[in-house]
Amino acid sequence: MSKIEERLKELGCELPEIAAPVAAYIPAVHYGRLVTTSGQLAFINGKLTHTGKVGEGDGLVAPEVAADLAKQCALNGLAAAKGVLGSLDRIERVVSITAFVASDPSFTGQPAVANGASVFMGEVFGEAGSHARSAVGVAVLPLDAPVEIEFTFLVGE
Repeated sequence: MSKIEERLKELGCELPEIAAPVAAYIPAVHYGRLVTTSGQLAFINGKLTHTGKVGEGDGLVAPEVAADLAKQCALNGLAAAKGVLGSLDRIERVVSITAFVASDPSFTGQPAVANGASVFMGEVFGEAGSHARSAVGVAVLPLDAPVEIEFTFLVGE
């Protein structure tokens, strides 16, 4: 087991199977010293546990729940990276995260949702988990997912 997978276990997390693409793309691309993932949804065992818009109020996905979903997106992103690298120990640092949050029009807390993935990457990789980031509110995401996140990792040669 890799050091990163051991760290995930210490954090009470298990690396999932790679999420199956829902359209014409592949989960991740390794090019040179970078791995870029496709947008990762918060699939757990092949299913979305939540759908809809993020915001405050009845019928909306609470921001705290959405932050947990962002963490699941991060786990799925790590699984996709492992799929092209063979071992997560090859990751030298998290370069960037782009988080898309399906937002109720009045919701402006996208950065707090993205923190679910950002904080988790710091817990997993330490200082190497620090990264550039965008957190963007959007009208709708594939399959009515509340959160979608893509990742870029720097890898050793």
